[in-house]
Amino acid sequence: MLRRSLESRDAQTRQLQDAVSNVEKHFGELCQIFAAYVRKTARLRDKADLLVNEINAYAATETPNLKHGLKNFADEFAKLQDYRQAEVERLEAKVVEPLKTYGTIVKMKREDLKATLTAKNREAKQLTQLERTRQRNPSDRHVIAETELQRATMDATRTSRHLEETIDNFEKQKIKDIKNIFSEFITIEMLFHGKALEVYTAAYQNIQKIDEEEDIEIFRSSLYPPDYSTRLDIVRANSKSPLQRSISAKCVSGTGQIPTSRIRKDQQDDDEDDDELEVTEEEN
Repeated sequence: MLRRSLESRDAQTRQLQDAVSNVEKHFGELCQIFAAYVRKTARLRDKADLLVNEINAYAATETPNLKHGLKNFADEFAKLQDYRQAEVERLEAKVVEPLKTYGTIVKMKREDLKATLTAKNREAKQLTQLERTRQRNPSDRHVIAETELQRATMDATRTSRHLEETIDNFEKQKIKDIKNIFSEFITIEMLFHGKALEVYTAAYQNIQKIDEEEDIEIFRSSLYPPDYSTRLDIVRANSKSPLQRSISAKCVSGTGQIPTSRIRKDQQDDDEDDDELEVTEEEN
């Protein structure tokens, strides 16, 4: 019976060893990958900060509407990086650190396992000694059985109970921690992406509000200095003949216009001259 009990505890011990080794391997990998994920997110935040600075520098050189739209876009994008920083800090505290602690937890469980193995080996040794004693002293078999067997049974019961509790607690803690870690990860990511959607929406609207036509007009007007039209008129005037310049000057000043009454008077004078010429010819 004791031998059967020892074999059962051997199976439990191997199960605990496998469970601890499995957690040590996969939790270690998860910890490294999550840590790399956080570092990548932090580097993305840094690159985004550089992008914000460059957008602001470029906006300062542009036309008013484009400048205003780009600066508002940069402000929203900078706000997003604040949320990303919070994401990095939360992931570090709620995901990476709990996985790191499993290095300590695994170490403690290995110590428990070592103590269990030590007790099991001691129990097996006592059982072997008991069997040897029975073989050497067959007449004292009952006395030996009552003392040694009772002690071995107590040790076996205590070791078995401790091993079961260790396995049970380890599995409960592992499942609870996995649930918490991954729940925190999803919650943190959802919070960030929810805020990111709000910020990206505002940034998109700021870009769409840029008045292209007004900026084009401002750009076109900036191509010509304020006195451009006046100088153009001077060039055109200088390109005319003296007579055209004289007529143009008169037209501009108003003196070049001939009154209608004057035209009519000149016509009447011409008619009177014609009449006098006809009378003279008749007299002759």
